[in-house]
Amino acid sequence: MDYIKWIRSKVGNDMIILNFSGAIIENNKGEILLQRRRDRNAWGFPGGAMELGESAVDTAIREIKEETGLVVSIGDLVGIYTKYFDEYPNGDQAQTIAFMYRGKVIGGQLDASNEESIELRFFSPDFVPELFNQQHKDAFEDFINNRTGISR
Repeated sequence: MDYIKWIRSKVGNDMIILNFSGAIIENNKGEILLQRRRDRNAWGFPGGAMELGESAVDTAIREIKEETGLVVSIGDLVGIYTKYFDEYPNGDQAQTIAFMYRGKVIGGQLDASNEESIELRFFSPDFVPELFNQQHKDAFEDFINNRTGISR
């Protein structure tokens, strides 16, 4: 079931709470994986919306596989980012709650040929492009400062 489509069929574009989960993935060179998202043509960390019955970890693993082709293990919780609001290109409004983890590649192959990605690339932490929203910016700041268990 696509939870967002289902809930949107009932409330339209009105403000709702949505839960997301993703990971900040480093390669063996210390570079960070970013996804140029199709919905905004902007960079962010791979991840996505939780489906009914999923845990935050299950969501991160599933979404990263769907968006990148990579199989990941989920490590430390970087943070839970809760007081953020977004309006999507189609007019949908939401308070977004994001669970962001450290992730490690354990299989698969990087593949951007999916509905949500334009491009996937590893960046040096010193040269990360502008991230698409404040949640991702805050998570990146916490990540590079080696913080864990943050709640914002």
